[in-house]
Amino acid sequence: MIKPTRGPSPATRVVEVGREADVWARGIKRGAAAEGEERRRPRRARAGAAMADKPSRALVLYAAGHAALLTPPTGSAAAGSHLDAFASRASCGFLTLRSPPASPPTTGAEENSSTILELAQLLDVYDHLYPGKNAETGLEVAQVDPQELVVPKLSERFMGLRAAMVTNCPRISSFAANLGFHVFQTNDFAAQSGSSSVTKEAGVINRAFGLLGFSDGNVQEASEFDLVFMHVAMENTSSKLGKLGMKADLNRLEKLVGTIMEAAPIGSAIASRIHVSLILSYGSASGNKDEFSISTSSAETDSDLNLLRPRQSCTMKAGHALEDVRLHHPILLAQWQEGVTRVDLVKEFSFEEFMKRGGNLAMLAERFLPEVAFKLWKAPKYGA
Repeated sequence: MIKPTRGPSPATRVVEVGREADVWARGIKRGAAAEGEERRRPRRARAGAAMADKPSRALVLYAAGHAALLTPPTGSAAAGSHLDAFASRASCGFLTLRSPPASPPTTGAEENSSTILELAQLLDVYDHLYPGKNAETGLEVAQVDPQELVVPKLSERFMGLRAAMVTNCPRISSFAANLGFHVFQTNDFAAQSGSSSVTKEAGVINRAFGLLGFSDGNVQEASEFDLVFMHVAMENTSSKLGKLGMKADLNRLEKLVGTIMEAAPIGSAIASRIHVSLILSYGSASGNKDEFSISTSSAETDSDLNLLRPRQSCTMKAGHALEDVRLHHPILLAQWQEGVTRVDLVKEFSFEEFMKRGGNLAMLAERFLPEVAFKLWKAPKYGA
């Protein structure tokens, strides 16, 4: 007769359960510690594309009104433009712009130029130009003269940010200086850039790189500026020479971008530290509002379901909905820094390609400078 085996006593079971719980708890602690250590590592090492372990230095190329001159996508890899090559390695998307009041009181057409209005948004001072309505009277407040705008300097707004503006436009020069930029004239900037044997575009980029602390393929410990913002227009070509002059500027932009890619090749020390933004806008965009539209809303505008559609972040600021954001003719934006910016599927620099394959859809233009300042460790992350 086989005697039934007896299990462990209740006291023994309590001890064993306690040991198992202790082992389980120690495992949880080790896992949490390892996870915490992983989180403390630079994000770039984990994800491959996020925040660098050192502050970036930024170069911005801005061509106002030139997006309309871009040729439609060819679908051919043989197109071979430098703009397309840059877009293929960059993170691409749009910046939405706000439209000024229909007939605001102004001090003159010159101050109300579309370029100044775009810059005011890119540099996040637009609300100071158009204060809105008077709280007591409800009447529209007159536009402030851009040259007389009173706002904190860039260094005050962004933790000591040192910024340079390169332009040949007098209005932009005075506007930028008022905001705290150190202003360089484009012609003088190129003349100071070194040997006469190099092209003018190479001289300009060499000069910009030097101001950012990049020299002979190396990254210097210190730099004169954190940000260099280049307005790509040798003169006021849009009014003097029309589309022919703007086409010349676009060709010049093409050469500048090619020079940047040559000076900061993938895998180089400079490529991992320079944050390049390429900006092309459509200008005043008074044409067909259905053209170059980024709106993805349904055609059934009367549907009750549209009431449940959330507001897009590109139409909001500081938690408040903006009613003056235009969802057509946005600014085209491509940004690149090796190991920091993400890479999407864009192969050509065009509106259609950005809409179809871009990694970003749209962001309010007034978020541009704060986002760049974050990469320079001069501002907190938006929404953090």
